[in-house]
Amino acid sequence: MTSGTSGPQDTPPDPSRQAPPPRPGQLLARGVCRLLASHDFVALTEYTPTPGLRVDVMALGPKGELWVVECKSSRADFTADRKWQGYLDWCDRYFWAVDTGFPQDLLPEGTGLIVADAWGGEILRLAPERRLAGARRAAVTRGFARAAARGLMSLRDPGGSGVQA
Repeated sequence: MTSGTSGPQDTPPDPSRQAPPPRPGQLLARGVCRLLASHDFVALTEYTPTPGLRVDVMALGPKGELWVVECKSSRADFTADRKWQGYLDWCDRYFWAVDTGFPQDLLPEGTGLIVADAWGGEILRLAPERRLAGARRAAVTRGFARAAARGLMSLRDPGGSGVQA
């Protein structure tokens, strides 16, 4: 671009088009994803393994293991969640992720516990393993891979149809 011409990069951002600030649960999810990456897992946020169920974080490990992590930012957020037990059929291990101020005694036994913030976290209690059946594992892994590829495609071509030639 020549000196003195203006272009889109010279225009200040339109505040009405900026994304809203992240919610506390989204910040927890970011820290959880960073923690899981440090354990060689890849993760998707707000993933739907089957219609009607949306998990905060689903992670795929280096040996094909599937973990679900639900992020709870407050007591009210936790008590409003009536569907979490339905997630157990879609993962090998199930975790709660909370911040340091969360009342951990509310969390059910037999589940994992991660304490996190926006920057990382720590696994305080490893969830018991409940291995998925082979057919279910294959279906969930395929769905995970397709969702990850769709996300990558939308980053590479935001206005595209999601179909590559």
